[in-house]
Amino acid sequence: MKRISVSENGINIVLDIEDNDQIKLMHFSALPFNENDIWNEMFEKDHVGCFDIAQVEIAGLDRPCERHGTKYIVTAPAYRLKYKDFSDTRDDIGRLIKVTQFDEPTGIEVISTFRFYDGISIVRTYTEVRNTSDIETYTLTYVSSFNYLGFEKEGILPRDEKFIIKIPHNSWQKEMLWQDYTFEQLGMPQSQSDGWEHCGKAINITNIGNWSTNEYLPMGYIQNTETGSGLFWQIEHNGSWHYEISDQNNHFYVCVSGPTEVQSHWFKNLVPGESFESVPVAVGVTDDSFEKAVGELTKYRRLIRRPNKDDENLPVIFNDYMNCLFGDPTTAKELPLIDAAAECGCEYYVIDAGWYAPGEWWDSVGEWQECRERFPNGIKEVTDYIRQKGMVPGVWLELEVMGIHCEKAKNVPDDWFFVRHGKRVYDRSRYQLDFRNPSVIAHVNEVIDRVVKDYGVGYIKMDYNIEPGIGTELGAESVGQGLLEHEKAYLNWLDDVFARYPDLVIENCSSGGLRIDYALLSRYSIQSTSDQEDYRNYATIAANAAAGVTPEQAAVWSYPMRQGNKEEVIYNMINAMLLRIHQSGHLAELPPERLALVKEGIACYKNIRQDIRRAVPFWPLDIADNGDLWVCGGLQVNGKAYLAVWKRQMEGKNTDRYRKAGISCSDTTLSIPLSSLPFAKDGLQVSCLYPAKEPTAFTFNEDVLTVQYEQPVMARLFEITPKA
Repeated sequence: MKRISVSENGINIVLDIEDNDQIKLMHFSALPFNENDIWNEMFEKDHVGCFDIAQVEIAGLDRPCERHGTKYIVTAPAYRLKYKDFSDTRDDIGRLIKVTQFDEPTGIEVISTFRFYDGISIVRTYTEVRNTSDIETYTLTYVSSFNYLGFEKEGILPRDEKFIIKIPHNSWQKEMLWQDYTFEQLGMPQSQSDGWEHCGKAINITNIGNWSTNEYLPMGYIQNTETGSGLFWQIEHNGSWHYEISDQNNHFYVCVSGPTEVQSHWFKNLVPGESFESVPVAVGVTDDSFEKAVGELTKYRRLIRRPNKDDENLPVIFNDYMNCLFGDPTTAKELPLIDAAAECGCEYYVIDAGWYAPGEWWDSVGEWQECRERFPNGIKEVTDYIRQKGMVPGVWLELEVMGIHCEKAKNVPDDWFFVRHGKRVYDRSRYQLDFRNPSVIAHVNEVIDRVVKDYGVGYIKMDYNIEPGIGTELGAESVGQGLLEHEKAYLNWLDDVFARYPDLVIENCSSGGLRIDYALLSRYSIQSTSDQEDYRNYATIAANAAAGVTPEQAAVWSYPMRQGNKEEVIYNMINAMLLRIHQSGHLAELPPERLALVKEGIACYKNIRQDIRRAVPFWPLDIADNGDLWVCGGLQVNGKAYLAVWKRQMEGKNTDRYRKAGISCSDTTLSIPLSSLPFAKDGLQVSCLYPAKEPTAFTFNEDVLTVQYEQPVMARLFEITPKA
């Protein structure tokens, strides 16, 4: 046996080339490898298909006798692949390792890539499958991007006592909701005293369709509470994806992929000479905490992202939609809002949905021509006025769809759209355009060129409000492959748009936050986090947003209400002030004292936004939950930190979770430990950063910040620095 050990950026990897010429991934951890953790008498008797670097399934091949059910283990030909080559190089980004395996009976070659990034404990992995045969076409039904068996091996406690699995649930107006689970809570308790278990059940986390985060963020985190080590991953794909956690031969594995046949109706025919590359997955390790893992992800996300001025300058955006015009814009309504937004210090002004059609427009969208009933002198009159007020104009588009009553949709062929069972795919009275079609690309390019050149637009809110399901049958072996090809074509189109208009800001919006993935966010500079209409519930999303997206890309609504009060304005502003401000609300109708708080909040934001773009998140009381009375989240950077603390005395909100964790809290007070901040050892000092003049009762003693909020709904933004 030959062993290859890799230690890079805090990641320890061990690969064994066995005597039978198979290569195995034995270790992937922040901790060093201990061979005694792996081997046992039962395992040595039979470990066929264990520790495979990749899982590759081809139709028509037998798998060894194994109680695997639908689990992606012992796939064929993966279980019999032989080692062929290993390359280890370095470039300006970091280390690059490639492992090549080969299956003699089929001529299938499998290349596993591990891309390291200097200074970051994350590897980007993906799998390439090549058909090197001369005559045989093979049907791929599964290809993993990352496969690792044995993550449970470190420590001596039973897994039910030492593991926490964090799963990020995501849904409309309930985005970024992380929940902790044990194996037992997910239906996989350790039930045999000798530890030998083998079952057909798996913990399956799956997203199907074009809303890449319709149910979950494409992420996961496993924490070993005994050793402190953690394993985490991020799937960088804008469509269907899957990961599973389960057992194999007395060990536990995680297997991560893009689309699959079982879950998402994907398969791919690989003709001789053809290759297929899986979606990329970023996988990282930590020896500390979830918070540290997210910090590494934040640095990594910034590194892989398209360089752009928007994420450097963090301009303040006003958008007329949320709790404001709600998709019913006109020239008369916009002008006073433009004046108020400029007075408050906004730098972009976005005309949201409705500018292209009179009345009810939902099922007729698709041509994106200005509506003269709404804008009698044309929309350019309004965009010119926005520029006169010192702001950059923007508009809302939903280019990936056409309404069923759109005249253009009636006159173009079916191959413009997703088709299944010979019929156009409907969802919410819309058709899904197919970006593989050159005519579709010409159509959407004409719209982009027109709004940029004719209207002077510098910002596009790119929305997406349908879910066309598993894919399209046109021009592909499977509907899932049709969807995958469409998604790749959409990314290529985005690359072309940004090549033509490098300073154009395009917001990734999908009914709020239903496409929060880094296939898209490595291109888009800004992400809508939610369409949450209750500012009190937005606190959970705002506090957690930096776990799913970098702070400078996370757009959060701030919408002071017509009939609110000063505390409501403050709460709204603090929702957005550590991320990206998406200002809205009827600012022109606010009384002076409440409008002054909006101005103060925006001015404060401009003073700290250069810190936001370099900061990483922290959660001194754990990541937020929807049921919490108190919500707390912050950013830390270069020896200082900013902390937002919210209270929302609403039905269903309570302090139970914090009390069980030993946090001192009541209906009016909360004590927040700050000793975990990296600069806390020399002492800290705390000040209220916003609002400057409203009553704020707090004390700071021995690294604990205690706030006292007497009003039912309150929020404050604090600055934490080393003691002078």
